[in-house]
Amino acid sequence: MKIGFIGLGIMGSRMAANLQRQGYAMVLFNRTPAKAEPLIGPCGTLADSPAKLAEQVDVLFTMLADPNAVEQAALSDNGFLDHLRSDAVWVDCSSVNPSFSKKMAAQAARRGVRFVDAPVTGSAAPAAEAKLTFWVGADTADLEMIRSLLLCMGNRIVHVGGHGMGTAMKMVVNLLIGNAMAAFAEGMALGEGLGISPEVLFNSLTGMPAVAPFLALKRQKIESGNYEAEFPLRWMQKDLHLASVSAFESGVAMPVTNAAKELYRLAMMEGHAKQDFSAIYKYLSSGNNSAAACLGKEDDELITPLYQKVVKRLCNDDSAMLLHPMNG
Repeated sequence: MKIGFIGLGIMGSRMAANLQRQGYAMVLFNRTPAKAEPLIGPCGTLADSPAKLAEQVDVLFTMLADPNAVEQAALSDNGFLDHLRSDAVWVDCSSVNPSFSKKMAAQAARRGVRFVDAPVTGSAAPAAEAKLTFWVGADTADLEMIRSLLLCMGNRIVHVGGHGMGTAMKMVVNLLIGNAMAAFAEGMALGEGLGISPEVLFNSLTGMPAVAPFLALKRQKIESGNYEAEFPLRWMQKDLHLASVSAFESGVAMPVTNAAKELYRLAMMEGHAKQDFSAIYKYLSSGNNSAAACLGKEDDELITPLYQKVVKRLCNDDSAMLLHPMNG
């Protein structure tokens, strides 16, 4: 069985390396070819386009940044989908939204290609150690065909349901992780603002039921100030945005997640985009972030004329009733 792998970033490079360690011959493609160099050798060759890669493989894995990147690789002029053989399997491990996965499944089916959405939970270290969790949306037969390959890269496989359901579960998991990180950072910032040392806060909070267990793994980054990315903040913001899109499509309200999504966006604007998503702590605790700066000043020049008009109207007439919770 010959395997193709497109997308050799933090996660994809480690996943592909684990497949190679098990002796699988691989054809690789990455928009930045230099990232593929460590994998090139007797078991790894580099293709110059997704289309050329697809002509050589039986199973194709994609691990790309977002829906646009996946669609470009699959359906552009040099895309792979028209070049995979009939009955080949395309396994998309990218973090995308469920409706997009269903769209790609339909595109694959028209070409006789089997589609599996199999996004993962785990950062750089679990990826290197082949300890990822795969959330799978697929026909049972298609999952069984690739199960041994997934077990080269992970130690847990959850078959959530049909196409798009693996992606749906990934949305739920990353929503919880992103919100938990933001809430913890905010709690730490409050504690420090009230005079509690970071050491006491960490020692007291770690292990408490109120604190997600993964947050203990972020302590070293926060204390050292070294936010080298295991999972970049910009991708967390992207995943929360896709969760918000999915909520809109399914008629679900997500006020907490929408607020967290914008918090991560503000942190990106302050230069934290490529840092680990735990850098949301640095943004909140710095005291000079854009949100804190605005809220901490009483200078009328910070309030736009339009905002002044809105506030005045809400304070002076009955339209303020529109803000009452009982009025929706």
